Amino acid sequence: MSNLTKESILSALHQRIAEGKPIIVTAAGAGLIARLEEKSGADMIVVYNSGRYRMNGIASIAGNLPIGDANQIVYEMGRDQILPMVKHTPVIAGIYGVDPTRDMRKFLLSLKELGYSAVINFPTIGKISGPIRQELEQVGLGFAKEVSSLKLASELGFVTLAYCYNPEEAEILAENGIDIIVSHVGLTAGGDVGVKTVSPLQQAIEKTEAILSAAKRVKPDIIPLCHGGPIVTPEDVKQVLHSTCAVGFVAASSIERLPIEHAVTDTVEQLKSVND
Repeated sequence: MSNLTKESILSALHQRIAEGKPIIVTAAGAGLIARLEEKSGADMIVVYNSGRYRMNGIASIAGNLPIGDANQIVYEMGRDQILPMVKHTPVIAGIYGVDPTRDMRKFLLSLKELGYSAVINFPTIGKISGPIRQELEQVGLGFAKEVSSLKLASELGFVTLAYCYNPEEAEILAENGIDIIVSHVGLTAGGDVGVKTVSPLQQAIEKTEAILSAAKRVKPDIIPLCHGGPIVTPEDVKQVLHSTCAVGFVAASSIERLPIEHAVTDTVEQLKSVND
């Protein structure tokens, strides 16, 4: 996929926007999922460390916990499972940009050699607040370092995406040239391991607009996408896109977990009742 340059990827995305078509980014925690997503026309495919947990029946929040090497997991998933299945769709690596155990330049170059053409900040320091966030910031493992890693990725030719949780950080990300900003309104609801309580969709819409519009005020050509919380179904996405400046959606649990939960449950129930 050497022909997938940063310029060609962004040009294709902006063309879809100009045509009034939504940008759909889908997560893949297994090769089969990635292959089906490409076949179905996903615009980009993203690999998160949480995808490994999610596809093994563990809540996505595990991707933010110190129970595995997030960057190594994404490297291995790309090498062994996802990239061999994807022929022409840009694949995004979820990177933990504040990782103090790695030379980030070398790591990013190793991702590029594998075939990744974009990065997103996941796990992200933006999700953390309170005393832990304060301490991380004080020792240089905070938001500024995460942004620095994204800027480095951009310099190395990656398309850069960034999850964002508030308008203030949205402005900072835009000032630093992020290509695609993704408003994050919480863990996806529903299913066996999704959160049970989320904000109402209208509240998620208001938060989404606040984050994305803040970024666009600073960088008008930034591509604004939405994600998370109560934004689960195609109808939810349609409502958010019609009510905000978002031009697309990042689907993780809503594409590779919830549909599988429903399909497997329904099929087993039908099989159990074939003699009824």
